[in-house]
Amino acid sequence: MSPISNLFTDNTMNVPPYAILVLTTIITVFWFLLKRSPQPPLPPGPRGLPIVGNLPFLKPDLHTYFRDLAQEYGPIFKLNLGSKLTVVVNTPSLAREILKEQDINFSNRDVPLTARAITYGGLDIVWLPYSAEWRMLRKVCVLKLLNRKTLDSIYELRRKEIRERTRFLYEKSQEEAAVNVGDQLFVTMMNLTINMLWGGSVKAEEMESVGTEFKVVVSEITRLLGEPNISDFFPWLARFDLQGLLKQMRVCSRELNAIFDGAIEKMPKLESKDDGECKDFLQQLMKLKDQEANSEVPITVNHVKAVLADMVIGGTDTSTNTIEFAMAELIKNPESMKRAQQELDEVVGKDNIVEESHITRLPYIVAIMKETLRLYPTVPLLVPHCPAETAVVGGYTVPKDTKIFINVWSIQRDPNVWENPNEFRPERFLDKKSCDFHGTDYSFLPFGSGRRICAGVALAERMVQYTLATLLHSFDWKVPEGHELNVEDKFGIVLKLKNPLIAMPFPRLSDPNLYL
Repeated sequence: MSPISNLFTDNTMNVPPYAILVLTTIITVFWFLLKRSPQPPLPPGPRGLPIVGNLPFLKPDLHTYFRDLAQEYGPIFKLNLGSKLTVVVNTPSLAREILKEQDINFSNRDVPLTARAITYGGLDIVWLPYSAEWRMLRKVCVLKLLNRKTLDSIYELRRKEIRERTRFLYEKSQEEAAVNVGDQLFVTMMNLTINMLWGGSVKAEEMESVGTEFKVVVSEITRLLGEPNISDFFPWLARFDLQGLLKQMRVCSRELNAIFDGAIEKMPKLESKDDGECKDFLQQLMKLKDQEANSEVPITVNHVKAVLADMVIGGTDTSTNTIEFAMAELIKNPESMKRAQQELDEVVGKDNIVEESHITRLPYIVAIMKETLRLYPTVPLLVPHCPAETAVVGGYTVPKDTKIFINVWSIQRDPNVWENPNEFRPERFLDKKSCDFHGTDYSFLPFGSGRRICAGVALAERMVQYTLATLLHSFDWKVPEGHELNVEDKFGIVLKLKNPLIAMPFPRLSDPNLYL
């Protein structure tokens, strides 16, 4: 045998089988890592400080601050707010990626502690995570509570309150007195909401006291929801409630709960059969609770009360602010007010009063609402979204559980999309008829889009358009001497007019009896 043969025969190493397996695994892993595309980077953004991140540099008006940052860092950027990674998007195309193309993944919420406290642990439509429970509650509310048939059935409750407010404003006009328009609208929206929630259940003589209770509680809830809470930025501090916000919200929660319990106790018993007549939202919800008692995801009393809380909080301040902004812009732009009143005179007439049935023939009134919500979206950054899994948006990595703000205020004033974007021009929506409230045009998203679009769109349309049409049809409006009209917004969880609108109503209908 040759030396070479001896070499191979005698010196060959005996490699154990497990070593071959380990070696193969290592080679495979290295190959995979080399072949795999690198993970896209996080979005760009301003540098922050250790621990607190960008928190010390935030400005009060976040909607304009975020727009300015977008001009420096691009349409998608990140901020480290305490221990929370936050990503802000500022263009229609990026909004489309999140709200349509990756809708399911971004359908969760980043729930503030104060919101959880006021909604029975987050059992409402706004804050529940995307789940079977949320889908059930949303389906019940949209298909059975906020549908056209139900809204039509409680029209008389809305009409009654609008007539009451018109009568009050007429009395003020006879005194030549100015009114705080926002205050009057808040009372109107509050009473409208209460009437729709349980106007068929609570006795008329008890409605005023319930309304007074609600006004105080809702104002405090809205304030607390808008307060930055250090416990949300540093969850490990939540147990200490350093600012006392959670304690204050729990007080509001108990007061709201007592009001709801009182209304439920006084609610007349309904027959269990399907055709039992329901006179308001509360009766509808309680009936649905009984019908769904044996379903896979049953509706509980706390679900009912959480939905009522949504409607009370969402149906008062939001609609109030939209109408107040609209009235301020119309007084500032008298040609627009004149055009709206001409349309009302042609469709309704000065010898008649506005009914909701007229709205479909009042395109300019609808255009005013759209233009107002374009310039002053109710929730300027939308309710924050939160991805269930790490995603890629705009070419950047967005980690799981990141807080996502969509700057609708900035998107709806984008000069690349809107001509003269900062001007109040309702006429633009007469030509842009495809632009509706349902989130199909990602340059116009006042109610959001996708699965988490606001459930109360249909109700908001009716309340805002009917109230606005009545105010414009029944009265001329002027700012009294000594008062300056300044249409400037103030940032918060909802956008408000910075300075209250003080104006004088002047009757314009032919017969004084139309105000009674």
